[in-house]
Amino acid sequence: MKQMINVALPKGRLGDQVYDMFELAGYPCAAIRENNRRLVFENEDAGVRYFWVKPSDVAIYVERGAADIGVAGKDILLEYRPEIYELLDLHIGKCNMCVAAKKEFYDDGKKTLRVATKFVHIAKAYYEQQGRDIDVIQLNGSIELAPLLGLSDVIVDIVETGKTLKENDLEPKQQIVPISARLISNKVSFKFKHTEISAIRDALQAQITIK
Repeated sequence: MKQMINVALPKGRLGDQVYDMFELAGYPCAAIRENNRRLVFENEDAGVRYFWVKPSDVAIYVERGAADIGVAGKDILLEYRPEIYELLDLHIGKCNMCVAAKKEFYDDGKKTLRVATKFVHIAKAYYEQQGRDIDVIQLNGSIELAPLLGLSDVIVDIVETGKTLKENDLEPKQQIVPISARLISNKVSFKFKHTEISAIRDALQAQITIK
């Protein structure tokens, strides 16, 4: 008998892209296309049960075993370092984690660098590798405002098109790491539902178009 696989999908545009891939891979669930407020969708024939969660929570559901697999951005995995298996780069949701600042800003290394970000661990790890002394200012929104008001010298944030930076007279200074959506698995689930999870991974792999 086929074991059901619980799949945590990120809400929003990325989640829609991810579900499209699952559907094309042979794991459809018609109810998920309906205009409703349901959060859980099941297809027993395909052996999958989907549920929508906040993108930053996917890794928590997977790590804790509420979901067997899920899709999370590499930024989330680097920042929160959950105890999961990373199975596949889906090559969607592509962007970059960058250091950005005012166009005229130059880091001469003579004083502690003030860094505003919501990605504290990523920022610390990046500057530790450089041996740079930093003061991290943790913010949760409107990160671009920090250098404009003199709260920080630079920001560490996700850059997709760069439009928001440009509109606020900021520009990327360094790229830290490329970001994309990753298929992840609970460690225990991967052991006990290895056949089913591996089949999903392989079917998704066949859908990937690397650009």
